Order: sequence, then C-alpha cells, then structure tokens
Amino acid sequence: MFRRFWNIYYDGFRHLPRWGKIVIAIVLAKLFIMFAVIKLFFMPDYLNSQYTTDQEKSNHVLNELITKP
Repeated sequence: MFRRFWNIYYDGFRHLPRWGKIVIAIVLAKLFIMFAVIKLFFMPDYLNSQYTTDQEKSNHVLNELITKP
C-alpha cells in the first residue's frame, strides 16, 4: 500500500512541468526557513534554561496557563 502511494506521487512529480518543480522547491525552501532557521534564532528553549527539574517546569507551565488570560 505504501509502495502504491509512493508510485502515485513519484509519477505525479515526474510529469510536472519545469515551473511546477520550481514552485515546489520554493515552497519547501520557505518551509525549511520557517521551521528550522526561525526556530533556532527566535524561539529559545526557555524552560531548560530557567528550570532544572521536570517538576519545576510543569509548575511554571501550570502557573502560566492558570494565571494569564
């Protein structure tokens, strides 16, 4: 079943025109930038840098969810 789905997508991408392949490459590059690069620079790992134990981390998250609107 997995092989059948793979063949469908493979044939579809193989028969795409050149501009379609370029558009897919641009979309994949944008997704990579959004999820990998931006996460590295703008989303630091706050919990691991501020708290050491799992209990402290869970208490912080619980307090943030309860006290903030």
